[in-house]
Amino acid sequence: MTAPPTASPGAASIGPVFGRRLPIAAGVAGVVGLIAAMVSPPDFVQGELVRLMYIHVPAAWTAYLSFAVTLGASIGWLWRRRPGLDRMAAASAEVGVFFTGLAIALGSIWGKPTWGVWWTWDARLVTTALLFFVYLGYLALRRAIPDPLVRARRSAVFGVAAFAQVPLVHFSVLWWRTLHQPPTVLRPGDPSIDHTMLAALLLNLVAFTLLWALLVRARARIAAAQDRIDEAEPTRPLAGDAVSAPRLEASDV
Repeated sequence: MTAPPTASPGAASIGPVFGRRLPIAAGVAGVVGLIAAMVSPPDFVQGELVRLMYIHVPAAWTAYLSFAVTLGASIGWLWRRRPGLDRMAAASAEVGVFFTGLAIALGSIWGKPTWGVWWTWDARLVTTALLFFVYLGYLALRRAIPDPLVRARRSAVFGVAAFAQVPLVHFSVLWWRTLHQPPTVLRPGDPSIDHTMLAALLLNLVAFTLLWALLVRARARIAAAQDRIDEAEPTRPLAGDAVSAPRLEASDV
């Protein structure tokens, strides 16, 4: 009779952190971020409308993070051919598309009272919309290819090439003359934002990052479960296979 295998110290320490504690951490950070956003002072020019920034900016940040992870996982798959990396790339891209759409929607809500229009052909807005549709194309490509190996290979190449859009979006306000304000935090020197507002913004960045980790983990687990189902039933009939073509009799001709 053999003794049951024991978990390694690393697995014992990592499990609780990325297991049950992650939803709790994300929830606590979300509440703290919400409180910070509500008690922070209004902007001198924008007034209370500035509070949209505490969601808009973290949404854009998590979109960047999502696509960076898709890039890294895609490169990793091309190097090691591990299915888990393909699932991570797909899960992170899905979450990134969601947060990109959220950033665009919030930007439109902010733009209506500020610029007087819901949408304008500004360089930042156009490149962000293009980023959104590029990664929608990535997800569409994954849905269009049934063979897992071919899907993973083509998606990995797409995921690497698509990331070129991210620096284009971020630096668009510096490379072209735009209505969108230039960077206020990720810039040389002291951030050009009130430090109380900066603290509230950073708290919400932490909250959105934890939410991102929670969503990506959940989506990757769903993808892994679906892969196991597909492996268990590799010869499942396709829809319509049971329908046979009508046989015409000679008298019907």
